[in-house]
Amino acid sequence: MPQLKITATPCISNFLRCCPVLFYEFIIFYLRIKYLDFFIFSFILCRNMDTLSSDTLKGHFLIAMPGMQDPNFFQSVVCLCDHTPEGALGVVINRVHASLSGENIFSELKMPAKTDAGSIPLYIGGPVRMGEIYLLHGPPFGWDSTIMVADDLALSNSVDVLQSIAMGRGPESFIIALGCAGWGPGQLENEIRGNVWLTSPVSKRIIVETPPENRWTEAVKGLGVDPAMLSDKAGHA
Repeated sequence: MPQLKITATPCISNFLRCCPVLFYEFIIFYLRIKYLDFFIFSFILCRNMDTLSSDTLKGHFLIAMPGMQDPNFFQSVVCLCDHTPEGALGVVINRVHASLSGENIFSELKMPAKTDAGSIPLYIGGPVRMGEIYLLHGPPFGWDSTIMVADDLALSNSVDVLQSIAMGRGPESFIIALGCAGWGPGQLENEIRGNVWLTSPVSKRIIVETPPENRWTEAVKGLGVDPAMLSDKAGHA
């Protein structure tokens, strides 16, 4: 580590000598600023290596690092719904379609809707299978073609749950998405090793209570990291 040199005017030097507590606080502040990228990079590296030691990342968020260059995933939060040695599947939870809503989906499928379908946001779940509908939802469960993501979260792509939502009888909390995100064998693991993603357990609070435009920031904060302190030096696509 390079030798640390701190210079100060005589009045500041005298003040620091008279106030040793403030002097040490000043040293700590200086080190935090000077070596911040190193500390953050070390935190991300250790966390990602710990994540990769798990058998599966199902039920985790993938939080895009600022260096992500793919526009499909820039500042995205992906709910990882399935992860096996054969690959992984997830749904982006913070990209809302600019011009389509639930009303368009129900109309296209000729489903009568009793709810205010125009107020139901339609998400862009990812660049894979853009013609398919994926529903990330809370209880009740037991619909056709449903897989549990976490204790209180499931993924469905069946007509019955969509019809129930249209009639106002479906899950109280849900995300309707077009498309999904997909990875082949070993692809996601390599991206995590390359610090393309941060990971954390799924937070239903972020999915249900946090506005879409704030979900990336809140997911990063949930790791104990200030989003403003992340730089694209720590990860790249």
